[in-house]
Amino acid sequence: MAHISKVKYLGYGFYRYKGKCQFKVHKKSLAKMKNRLRAITNRNKAISNEERPLIPKRFVKGWVNYFKLADMKKLLMKMDEWIRRRIRAIYWKQWKKVKTRCRMIRQYNLPDWKVHELADCQKGIWRAALMLLFIS
Repeated sequence: MAHISKVKYLGYGFYRYKGKCQFKVHKKSLAKMKNRLRAITNRNKAISNEERPLIPKRFVKGWVNYFKLADMKKLLMKMDEWIRRRIRAIYWKQWKKVKTRCRMIRQYNLPDWKVHELADCQKGIWRAALMLLFIS
């Protein structure tokens, strides 16, 4: 016997809310999903840019259908942000030169000084992907 919050069954965890037992996605299941998405969205994989967002979309769709009984609205919003940022980081890495980054960022009709500031960012790929979020 164990407390309901300590039980894991078929990837689900359980908790009590207003006297009723509710489903949630277990922490281990979340960790496995995140590791799988890391493998799917690996920058070193040779995948076309048209196909790149479709592969995680298929995986997440199947995962959500499996865990559809669980309460996971906030979880899915956080995972969506994380996956989008990973894909933006992949694109940023593909734009190797500052010249290319300038050309791609200019599409968002920003002032020239802001375009050059973003394109010449030396903060790293993950941080640059976050900055791209605010301009798109």
